[in-house]
Amino acid sequence: MLDLRLIREQPDFVKERLRTRGDNYDELVARVIELDEKRRRIIVEVEELKHKRNVVSKEIGMMMREGKDVTALREEMKRVGDRISELDAQLREVENELEQVLLIVPNIPHESVPVGRDETGNIVVRTWGEPRNFDFEPKPHWEIGEQLEIIDFARGVKLAGSRFYGLKGLGAALERALINFMLDLHTRKHGYTEVFLPFLVKPYCMEGTGQLPKFNEEMYFCERDNLWLIPTAEVSVTNLHREEILDAEQLPLKYVSYSACFRREAGAAGKDIKGVIRVHQFNKVELVKITTAEQSYDELESMVRDACRVLELLGLPHRVILLCTGDMGFSAAKTYDIEVWMPGMNRWLEISSCSNCEDFQARRMNLRYRPSKGSKPRHAHTLNGSGVAVGRTLAAVLENYQRRDGSVDVPEVLRPYLGGIERIS
Repeated sequence: MLDLRLIREQPDFVKERLRTRGDNYDELVARVIELDEKRRRIIVEVEELKHKRNVVSKEIGMMMREGKDVTALREEMKRVGDRISELDAQLREVENELEQVLLIVPNIPHESVPVGRDETGNIVVRTWGEPRNFDFEPKPHWEIGEQLEIIDFARGVKLAGSRFYGLKGLGAALERALINFMLDLHTRKHGYTEVFLPFLVKPYCMEGTGQLPKFNEEMYFCERDNLWLIPTAEVSVTNLHREEILDAEQLPLKYVSYSACFRREAGAAGKDIKGVIRVHQFNKVELVKITTAEQSYDELESMVRDACRVLELLGLPHRVILLCTGDMGFSAAKTYDIEVWMPGMNRWLEISSCSNCEDFQARRMNLRYRPSKGSKPRHAHTLNGSGVAVGRTLAAVLENYQRRDGSVDVPEVLRPYLGGIERIS
């Protein structure tokens, strides 16, 4: 949620920066300003009426002690009270609408983000590793997985429908190995604290990170219990300290969490329909940071390095992309995507997205910190990133480590997690 004062005091700046996202938000911003002005007018009138009521109430008391008739004043105060009640109801209605409008206004891109309408405006920041030269035609991961009998698409569909799959044998073991490897790396080497949190959350948690109300069609809702299945552990982890005031000395807080993730992918019909790339349920290891305003951009760079380290240790060629204004997510002020090379698919594939949301999410969840003892609390900055997407990493391992005979070498760092197994055949 954007700072209401910023919109009120610099509406042209807000409109200009939001236009760089590729859509026109002028009407939304104008509506925010209109509702804010109406809210403030109502508050002024209510305060004036309450002041008048207090003054007249004292006057009525004095007149009663003097034996004077106060009937007319009492009738007037009744009308004042009715008007106050009427205005209070109007104020609640206006404030509710104002909040709902603010909730669908996206974050303002940081000044360092390149302006562009879509992915063509993204910038390659750096590349790591060289794609392997195969002396045979590399296969996509779905063919490798089925031939090795470690991925079962047919039975996944039988159990839950399209865009579901199953893992078995060394496929399931490899997925588990990747999860444990990532968690161990981030906790032991990168200084994150591991948390394991609910996969179901209250609506206000989804609202806090920006999934609601804008993206409700993309997610799964358990109506009877009023709970949402998380699309990413970002939701539960970032909300961990909602409505709290932290001390600056505590920050940055760095969390890592494994979770299953659930997404409808309603807007992705016909896209990446093969394999494990765009499915309704998948595993992810998520990185979340809560920082001061001064720390957040340094912490974003280190988060990207932490995610890249996973791929470096796995020996997977990858590159870091700075997203342009038109390709960023709703809550992000700045985002880096990390893309891994997929030789079987002959393309780069996003495997992590690391974002600084500044105070956008913190305002929605009232997450603050106190810069110093006795000082006024400020909204924290929140960051999140995949550290990394597990299913896509499994697919990348299968494609990059495949052999001519159909077997797949196990990356050295994963072998201890698989009882020393060096090859899947």
